[in-house]
Amino acid sequence: MQIEQVQAPAAEAAAHGGETVAEAAAEAFNAGEVIIGHVANSPIDHPLIHLPTIAGIDLSVTKHVLMLWIVAGLVFFLVTAVVRKYLKQDRLVPAGLMGPLESLVEFLRDTVVQPAVGSKWVNTWTPLLLTLFLFIFFANLIGLIPIFDVLGLANHWFIHAGEETFFGKVLHGGSTATANFNVTAGLAVVSFFAIIVAGSLAHGAVQHWKNLVPHGVSPFLAVALIPIEVLGMFVRPFALTMRLAANMTGGHIAILAILSFVFIFTEMAGQAVGMGVGLVFSVPLAVGISALEIIVILVQAYVFTLLTAVFIGMAIHAHH
Repeated sequence: MQIEQVQAPAAEAAAHGGETVAEAAAEAFNAGEVIIGHVANSPIDHPLIHLPTIAGIDLSVTKHVLMLWIVAGLVFFLVTAVVRKYLKQDRLVPAGLMGPLESLVEFLRDTVVQPAVGSKWVNTWTPLLLTLFLFIFFANLIGLIPIFDVLGLANHWFIHAGEETFFGKVLHGGSTATANFNVTAGLAVVSFFAIIVAGSLAHGAVQHWKNLVPHGVSPFLAVALIPIEVLGMFVRPFALTMRLAANMTGGHIAILAILSFVFIFTEMAGQAVGMGVGLVFSVPLAVGISALEIIVILVQAYVFTLLTAVFIGMAIHAHH
């Protein structure tokens, strides 16, 4: 009887102690959840806008779909406004934003597209490649600007929108659409079909597929080359997909991981130590990586455009 009386308070204390530990663990800083929450897409079961499923495909609007719309609209309206303003002017020398835009067009046309596809096809493929470059560059750039983090602070202090509202949902998830493998895969599919169309326009639909095997190759060797060449057709868009998405995701994860040290050391050793780690290590290194990311967003847009131009040129000049 005495043993039971002793065990009962002990069990109750252990239960309360377990609840305290569980609450502390729940309130503790979780670097993994924070990082994933800042780079991931909206969960499919909690999209921003619910739409019906057609042919097994859920057409609901997620965070990255929304960012695709924003980037596409921004590129379209910005370029259209700049060009229309220039056409209304009675001067040949461009002014304002038309100057950098014209320099970009000439740079891509003369140094990227023309060396790859040749003078005959340069005007045919420059519009597509220029569109790819601008779209990828602006998608990368917007993802580097902490727009939704600022909106999250505004929501915390002033707006107080609920988690289930549209504004509350849009604050969660990454804003870099090109960090999503589905988005980069879609861009790579455009490049894939552009390569086929380019070869078909240059040589004809039938001859383009015959060009997979070099002329003069023996039939026995051709049988071995055909599977390799077909595999190479799919490896190219796969490489474009992985390179762009991995680079854009990796940079953001690195910055968030470095900034997480501030909160981790704050929990481990106190606020003073956490602030010291932030001032000495996390913030300077995060700023340096962010500066490097500015170069990366430009380089990745250029590399994707350059490789697409090279692949299109390989289809056009199949015998070189």
